[in-house]
Amino acid sequence: MAEEKQRKTIVIGHKNPDTDSICSAICYARLKTLLTGGEYEPGRAGPVSAETQYVLDYFHVEAPRLIENVKTQVKDIEIRRTKGVDRGISLKKAWNIMQDANVVTLSAVDEEGNLEGLITVGDITKSYMNIYDSSILSKAKTQYSNIIETLEGAMVVGEEEAFFDQGKVLVAAANPDMMEYYIEPHDLVILGNRYESQLCAIEMEADCIIVCEGAAVSMTIRKLAQQHGCTVITTPYDTYTAARLVSQSMPIRYFMKTEKLLTFDEGDYIDDIRDIMASKRYRDFPILDHEGKYIGMISRRNLLGARGKQIIMVDHNEKAQAVDGIENAQIIEIIDHHKLAAVETITPVFFRNQPLGCTATIIYQMYNENNQTIDQTTAGLLCSAIISDTLLFRSPTCTPVDKIVGLALAKMGGIDIEKFAGDMFAAGSDLKNKTDQEIFYQDFKRFSVGKINFGVGQISSLNSEELDQIRERLVPYQRKVQEETGLDMVFFMLTNILTESTELQCVGKGSTELVLNAFHIDSEDRNAVSISLPGVVSRKKQLIPALLVAAEA
Repeated sequence: MAEEKQRKTIVIGHKNPDTDSICSAICYARLKTLLTGGEYEPGRAGPVSAETQYVLDYFHVEAPRLIENVKTQVKDIEIRRTKGVDRGISLKKAWNIMQDANVVTLSAVDEEGNLEGLITVGDITKSYMNIYDSSILSKAKTQYSNIIETLEGAMVVGEEEAFFDQGKVLVAAANPDMMEYYIEPHDLVILGNRYESQLCAIEMEADCIIVCEGAAVSMTIRKLAQQHGCTVITTPYDTYTAARLVSQSMPIRYFMKTEKLLTFDEGDYIDDIRDIMASKRYRDFPILDHEGKYIGMISRRNLLGARGKQIIMVDHNEKAQAVDGIENAQIIEIIDHHKLAAVETITPVFFRNQPLGCTATIIYQMYNENNQTIDQTTAGLLCSAIISDTLLFRSPTCTPVDKIVGLALAKMGGIDIEKFAGDMFAAGSDLKNKTDQEIFYQDFKRFSVGKINFGVGQISSLNSEELDQIRERLVPYQRKVQEETGLDMVFFMLTNILTESTELQCVGKGSTELVLNAFHIDSEDRNAVSISLPGVVSRKKQLIPALLVAAEA
């Protein structure tokens, strides 16, 4: 349970969301957060209608984030939060970090978190196995602090922040007379506690001497070293060990890969990166956030345990109406009041479906069942959803429970339900400045029966003149929709809330005849574009069931 709480759950309604879909998502996300303490985010799968925006503005609530699909993304899988390292750290330190973290790749980042390069176990191994000349330490521009850390030494003379960037590395095994012939200016000399050898190296202008076996450095040698600008470091190791370890002090920047780095964004979709990862020989891949900053690593193995986004579906249970990518998501709950056409789930889910006029009515019940107080804003949102879905209790989908709950919520929300409903419907039916597309897709759903696929849009208005004005202009757009979508039939309901009737516009071969048969209308014009349906205001309870029965006859 603790792991589930850490994952965000999206509460979302159907495509082309109506007021119930959005308000129920907001209010149920609030309830789940109150009950579990987890992170529940309301979402929307489409644009906010004018009616819904009026409600949100009235109660000062922001619209949920638009979620166009719920496909599994990199951020949904386990990202190894391995910290980035400074590109100046030593090979030895990088190796130790890898061993402690049980990883084979480290990311080098700058102070702002930007990725600068990658160092792998293989890179470190090659640095040991490849044969380099004795000047490799200076070519790598090795900082003295790295040498001290690697040799577990101490700085006697000099500055740790300085760099060894000239000369070669040598071990002073010969007597001082011979040393004069092979020590050159700027060299780094590893030697023992012999005063003569130390003095010779300094006089030959070595840039650094490393005194082994913890030997003390005399005051005379220290003063001479300071005068000649020679760094002096002591180490407890013997000369053999010191000579072997000193190469491990080189900075990783000299060996790491810095060009053509293959990175992924945390927003990338798993389906898009899977083939790319399979085609590369890398073990690990850096992940960047939306600002391009490094956040961690993933490997192919991480994809095996990828889990989809956690989703709670409200006000729908059909795949056709669900947000894109729902097949990749982990559906954990469905709260709905429509007919069953449930999406297929991988695991059992909490499924609550009741024959009520609105999903918000169910959510109101769930608040009460869990002894949770409904605040004024939540009450207003739930009430608005019920008003919208039941056309202020006029729709045949409305049940006595919906009306009781709606009136109770209006009181809790401090609204005059009749006046508020009138203003809300007026805002939603203000079609003057809307395009054909905006009007048509304001509330559009797809259906299928047998081999017939059809779509039904609906708009409800208190203004009959407004409905008359858009009736003719929408028919050409319906034909365009049919052509673009490949649907067999396209219907559009122009519903007058005051007269409780609908003008149904029919496009598609056999569409008019299907409607006439469905409602037992005797008409000689079997190709009429518009059909009057008195008493029909509900798509869900009146129109769709009749069309489905007629299509199967």
